[in-house]
Amino acid sequence: MNILIADDEPFMLKILKAYFEKETFTTFLAKDGEEALQMFYDHKINLAVLDWMMPKLSGIQVCKEIKKLSKTKVLLLTAKDEDEDELIALQSGADDYISKPFDPRILMLRAKKMLQLDAHVRMGDLSIDMEGQRIFRNGKDLQATNKEFHLIKYFIENKGMIISRKALLDGIWGFDYFGEERTVDTHIRRLREKIGDHRIKTHRGMGYSWEETND
Repeated sequence: MNILIADDEPFMLKILKAYFEKETFTTFLAKDGEEALQMFYDHKINLAVLDWMMPKLSGIQVCKEIKKLSKTKVLLLTAKDEDEDELIALQSGADDYISKPFDPRILMLRAKKMLQLDAHVRMGDLSIDMEGQRIFRNGKDLQATNKEFHLIKYFIENKGMIISRKALLDGIWGFDYFGEERTVDTHIRRLREKIGDHRIKTHRGMGYSWEETND
């Protein structure tokens, strides 16, 4: 899933980027309201985390424009903590509101709840424990590695899309990974051995996609 984070404080952008990418979200960063809107126009955004007080356009203005054009979830960040401010934020269309300073872990829980990421995902004979990072098949723990778990999580969050090796490397191994792209193929082969060959489809020259199945 794609997360837009807009804040004029570089440190805040850095912290939130680290937390979201640890959970394998793809992040897009903006330092002011105009840049935030451009990011929204250019990418499919699932959640926008917007600072209220930003240069050029405020978080409230950006939120109103996003809500006018889409059903994208919006979480407003602000140093304001008066009841009237919360009312203004929610009336602008924001789905949630959190006052600074805050614990990033709390923000992550709020974000996941807004995106309705279930703690357990069931698909046929598979059950994925999102919090415990475990994969079960017919009740048996598959002893998935960290990379295998994040691969299946990434596929589930991007169902219906063909995902390139490069996108998988960036989303799971990180942008600073400089190894072979073929490591993706190796991990997918091992994951298929555990969950079944039919669930991950190869699109030659393009990448991979997750196949819906009731098996």
